[in-house]
Amino acid sequence: MTTQDGLARLFYGVGLALMIGWILVIGRTIFLPIFMSIIVAYVVLGLAELIGRVPGFEGIPASLRYAFAIVVSLGLMALIVWLIVQNATQVSTLVPVYQDQLLALVQRGAVAVGLDDEPSWQSLRRDLVGHMNLHRVVLGSVVSVASIIGTFAVILIYAAFILSEQKSFSNKIARLSDQPAKVTQIRELIRDVNRRIGTYLVIKSLINIALGVASYVIMLVHGIEFAGFWAILIGLLNYIPYFGGIVGVALPSFLVLLEHGEIWPVIAFILVMSIPQVALGNFIEPRLMGNSLNVSPFVILVSLAVWTSLWGIVGAILAVPIMAILVIILSEIDATRPIAVLLSKDGSLN
Repeated sequence: MTTQDGLARLFYGVGLALMIGWILVIGRTIFLPIFMSIIVAYVVLGLAELIGRVPGFEGIPASLRYAFAIVVSLGLMALIVWLIVQNATQVSTLVPVYQDQLLALVQRGAVAVGLDDEPSWQSLRRDLVGHMNLHRVVLGSVVSVASIIGTFAVILIYAAFILSEQKSFSNKIARLSDQPAKVTQIRELIRDVNRRIGTYLVIKSLINIALGVASYVIMLVHGIEFAGFWAILIGLLNYIPYFGGIVGVALPSFLVLLEHGEIWPVIAFILVMSIPQVALGNFIEPRLMGNSLNVSPFVILVSLAVWTSLWGIVGAILAVPIMAILVIILSEIDATRPIAVLLSKDGSLN
C-alpha cells in the first residue's frame, strides 16, 4: 500500500466517523430508546442466567427464570419512574425555599470574607444570584415528566420485541453464510458479547441497587428530604464511571450545606456517604466483575467524553457497554485486531 492510499483511507475514515457522529446527534431521539431497550433486554437475559447459577435454582425451567427476570426488571423500572415523577412534583414546590437558603448562604459567605460592603459584590449578588430562577428550571423538568413516561413506554415495547425474537435469532445467524466456520465465528462473537455485557450490566445493576439502599438509609438518618429520590439518582449515576459517584454524593451534600450553613456537617456527611461508594466500587465490584470488560481506563474516559457530548447523561451511561462491544468486535477482525489490542486494558484479548 502506497502513502497516497494510506492518506486516502485516513481521509475516508475520518469522513465516515464525522458522518456517523452527525447521524447519532440528529437521530438521538430515535437511537436512544433503541439502545436503552437493548440494555433492558441484556439485563433481563443476564438476570435469568444469574438465577440459573444460584444453588438450588438450577432445575428451574428457563421460561420461568425469564418470566421472573422480566417481572423483577419491569417492577424496578416502574418504581424508578414513579418515584421520579412523584418527587419532581414535590421538589418544584420547595425550590423557592432552596433558592432563599442559597441566597442567605452566599450572603453569609460574603460577610465572612468581608465582601458584603463592596459595590462589586452587591452587583454580583444582584445580577447572578438575585436573578436565579430555580423554580423555572425545575418546572421545566416537571413538564418533561410526560416525555419521560412516553420514552419509558417506547423502551419497554422495543425490549419486548427484542426478547420475543430471541428464539428465532439463532436461525437468522445460521442463514447469514453458507460457510459453517463463518457461522460458528459469528455465533461465538455474539455469545462473547452477550456474556461480557450481560455480566457487566447485571452485576453493575445489583451493585447500584445496593448502593442506592445504603445511601437511602444514610440520608434517612441525616434527615435529608426526598431521600428515596436522591437514592435512585445515586444508583443511576453510578453507571457513569469515575464521575457518577462523585456527582451522586455532591447533590445531597449540597442540601446539607443549605440546611446547616456550615462546612463541618457537610464534610461529615460526605465521609459517611463515601463509605458504601468506596466499599462497593473498590472491593466488591472488582471481585464480582473480574475481567468481564477488558477496556483501558483511558479509553473509557475518552469514550465517556464522546458519548456524553453526543447523547448527554444517557450517553455517559451507555459509554462503557458500547466501548466494550466495539473492542470485542474489533478483536475478531484480523485487520482491526491491533486497534482492539490498543483499546484493551492489558493487551490481552482472551
